[in-house]
Amino acid sequence: MDIPDWSVWVALGMIVLQLLGLVPVTRRMRDPDPAVRSKGRLDLLETIGCLLLFGGVLLSLAIAESWVWLTLIGFVLMAATYVAKGIRRLRIHRSAAHPERTS
Repeated sequence: MDIPDWSVWVALGMIVLQLLGLVPVTRRMRDPDPAVRSKGRLDLLETIGCLLLFGGVLLSLAIAESWVWLTLIGFVLMAATYVAKGIRRLRIHRSAAHPERTS
């Protein structure tokens, strides 16, 4: 199957956008508030997962299909980050719904 050349440029553009997204993430990690720094760490893991995913796609399209494992690692890292973010959001939601509980 012949893959069009424009798909490589799309993957490269997505990688550049993710790299630009690292700027606000690194600023959040320098914040004095521990909650903001924790959210910044999760955002950093998500961005690294996206970079691995898009990098694996780009390398698979441009070089060889043997780079698919990089895509899978990025997908697993992103999934784990989304699970952690979901647990964090659920914990915040439950503590806001029941302010008398402090656990």
